[in-house]
Amino acid sequence: MFSTVKAFEGQHYSNLKRQCLQSGRLFEDPLFPAIDDSLFYLGNRIGRVHWKRPGELCDDPHLFVDGISAHDLHQGQLGNCWFVAACSSLASRESLWQKVIPDWKEQEWDPEKADSYAGIFHFRFWRFGEWVDVVIDDRLPTVENQLVYCHSNDSNEFWSALVEKAYAKVYGCYEALDGGNTADALVDFTGGVSEPMDLLEGQFAQDEVARNQLFERVLKVHNRDGLISCSIRATTLEDMEARLDCGLVKGHAYAVTDVRKVRLGHGLLAYFKSEKLHMIRMRNPWGEKEWSGPWSDSSEEWKKVSKSEREKLGVTVQDDGEFWMNFEDFCHYFTDLILCRLINTSYLSIHKTWEEEVMRGSWIHRNGPLRNRAGGCINHKATFLQNPQYVFDVRKVEDEVLICLQQKERRATPKEGKGENLAIGFDIHRVELNRKYRMHSAQQKVAGSIYINSRCVFLRKELKEGRYVIIPTTFDPGQQGEFLLRVFTDVPSDCNELTLDEPPQTCWTGMCGYPQLVTQVHVLSADGLQGQDANGASDPYVIITCEGEKVRSPSFHQLLQISLVCTLICSSHLISAFLFCFSCSTLLINVIVDTFLGQVTLFSDPNDRQEQHTVYLKDKGSRQDNNLPGTLTVRVITCTTLTNI
Repeated sequence: MFSTVKAFEGQHYSNLKRQCLQSGRLFEDPLFPAIDDSLFYLGNRIGRVHWKRPGELCDDPHLFVDGISAHDLHQGQLGNCWFVAACSSLASRESLWQKVIPDWKEQEWDPEKADSYAGIFHFRFWRFGEWVDVVIDDRLPTVENQLVYCHSNDSNEFWSALVEKAYAKVYGCYEALDGGNTADALVDFTGGVSEPMDLLEGQFAQDEVARNQLFERVLKVHNRDGLISCSIRATTLEDMEARLDCGLVKGHAYAVTDVRKVRLGHGLLAYFKSEKLHMIRMRNPWGEKEWSGPWSDSSEEWKKVSKSEREKLGVTVQDDGEFWMNFEDFCHYFTDLILCRLINTSYLSIHKTWEEEVMRGSWIHRNGPLRNRAGGCINHKATFLQNPQYVFDVRKVEDEVLICLQQKERRATPKEGKGENLAIGFDIHRVELNRKYRMHSAQQKVAGSIYINSRCVFLRKELKEGRYVIIPTTFDPGQQGEFLLRVFTDVPSDCNELTLDEPPQTCWTGMCGYPQLVTQVHVLSADGLQGQDANGASDPYVIITCEGEKVRSPSFHQLLQISLVCTLICSSHLISAFLFCFSCSTLLINVIVDTFLGQVTLFSDPNDRQEQHTVYLKDKGSRQDNNLPGTLTVRVITCTTLTNI
């Protein structure tokens, strides 16, 4: 996970700390100085700010007091509940916060070694595909000797304030953190993939089956050390941070700190009862204002649960911002859920291992349809296929594929002010099994993401075996920016960018001739095939050969309606010949046996107006009367312009 860590802005923590200790001076960060420009880009709105080191605010400063927990964080005078909620989730995962706060024991204050303190700290965040190590000094903004922004319950605990400062440095200034997306912070803390879920659209409050399935998914993400956040959508400006009668706050990010199946009953009887309640625990970053409905801290419902179970769950009657809800009530009130999965790519893990492919690309506007790479979404049909294109393979009969498109951060800089994200998204097209050149005409679209002006767009999709092309785009054509595309599959997908529009000119083309034709073969269906097993069914597949190139389709289990497309770049013949070899696979005593079902030879002429053909299968050999059971329906398109397909 941290095989390579890049020093942010070229500042190396160990070198800077050593220089400070040698000079006897506390570190002062020249790249994030103690001035208003590090606080605001719109101007000071909170009055005179004094920057003070922790030793000036208390007698015994520490990074952590009695360990680290979600209760250490309280939001200050900044609308960054999204960041504080993400920190609350992070604090509950030791394996994660120790990576964001590296060498924490070495960074901790040591009263017995006061001369080893240099006023310098460093933290790590995942930024646009790489981990960065961010150095800061310990001067923190205060008003009337109180921290202005994020702070802890304990006045001498400073980890949350220091992490917030490092995060503000990455974004340009503190004010740049005012209003944001919890999903972004969760990804920055983990390098994971955030999946936003619309609970209203999924109708989880009404559909018990869907709700139970969602709970199992949430529980799995939690149990595998993922981070989770939720919120209640505010539809108007007046709704923002409006408190409902039940105690929940609209337009406000909550951290999910636990997910459990709670056993009802007392004593031994509880172990023999099958009834378990689906429960979820959340925390308000304000450290107060909790849910007041069923299963709130002091509600009667807790009497249904044994004392030992309550202690195990950590139920306390305090207004500390943390509370339990049953999952049905959760789905009734909350509208948005964010699941940040830690994508496991370790072959040593006992859990599911994903294969990850990471592609970096850019939307660049250039003149000329073959040079432009900023074509906009599919609404702009004339330019859509001018966007970058990435091909990948699904090698299982069916595979769950996770795709995440992330654009480079445009949040803020002190000089330029707050930037706006582009509206981005992507489409997935199923293409020929041998596709290796860029698409110039739309193929079969099988999936697509939403288009939204967020930093990341995510899609989880079951795809059948075959080859696919992802086309990441901005919503409008002509917009420019950098992006990161991450593709996760169960087996390696060999994802790579399609860069060639047509075959390149080489020394061999001078000798053998440059291709003059491009032909696309669609195998549409097969009917009346000879049955091969006890049930009269077969698992047919097709092999297409032309000029020495061969393509084999996957098997279609007991299915005679076949979907296969093949692109063939042909040499300078005016008529292209294709041989279709039709076979099937049969399981015989645990051995796969291939059986020949027939073959077809077909000619294609670019002047032929009839694209679709239904032909009889033939046996091997050259006799005219050697018909076999079954017909094949194909569509063949041939063109003399190589970039037409």
